[in-house]
Amino acid sequence: MADRMVEDGFRAAGYVSVHIDDCWMQRKRDSKGRLLADDKRFASGMGALADYMHSKGLKLGIYEDIGTATCEGYPGTWGHLNEDATSFADWKVDYLKLDGCNLNASLMAKQGEKW
Repeated sequence: MADRMVEDGFRAAGYVSVHIDDCWMQRKRDSKGRLLADDKRFASGMGALADYMHSKGLKLGIYEDIGTATCEGYPGTWGHLNEDATSFADWKVDYLKLDGCNLNASLMAKQGEKW
């Protein structure tokens, strides 16, 4: 996608972001509570992908849910805020899309403030 955006002139026209939505991760966290990229779809990991996107002059955005699970049932950020924020920063992700599929609406604003 990054190569095509550059080759076909989309980056030059101002389209500079690629966003990866739900289902990019594995169904379970590692033993330290960290998210893991799906190793079949992102064999080199998210950090390598972000580095590649940046080398093309593009930004990488990623999806996560502020609740206990994503809309498709992958791990959410509830109870793992520090681990997830550290992972996204370590991977050099440029922006984050936070969903709210699995969080009580009354907690949404309070949890969102933490990000």
